[in-house]
Amino acid sequence: MNYEEDMKIDEQSLDIEWLEQPGLMFRYTKYAADIRLRADKAKENLDLVKADIDKDIRTNPEKYNIEKITETVVLNTIISNEKFRKANEELSNAQYELNIANGAIRAIEARKDALENLGRLLGLQYFAGPKIPRNLSEEKESRQKKINSSITSKIRSRQKTN
Repeated sequence: MNYEEDMKIDEQSLDIEWLEQPGLMFRYTKYAADIRLRADKAKENLDLVKADIDKDIRTNPEKYNIEKITETVVLNTIISNEKFRKANEELSNAQYELNIANGAIRAIEARKDALENLGRLLGLQYFAGPKIPRNLSEEKESRQKKINSSITSKIRSRQKTN
């Protein structure tokens, strides 16, 4: 998935952008759900590793060079264990990816809002090309000439009938 590319909006193709928006949202929510599942499994694995190490420490304290078993000693031994650290790293990576995926979903929601606002601007002809400014004095003069010409022709036609 390319987050940055997927967030871009082509304002010249708003119709296509709107058609792609639901699919984009679905892809990212599915991706976030997959990552959530991975994070849940990593958490479950971490708990299992922790329980296995805890059991092993309590069963074989001499294997860990422990003379007296206390909760603090057991906990410190667990967190320094390589298996535990690896499982904890997997959980951290999955949580990081989940945070990114959730951020992408929020960005897609913001993208939807942007598309709505761009649609409103389009309706207001915000994207219309530039208009030639009107010269009101020329228009007024031209209009006055037409009126004068009309008056003159009416006067002449009356004079001919009289």
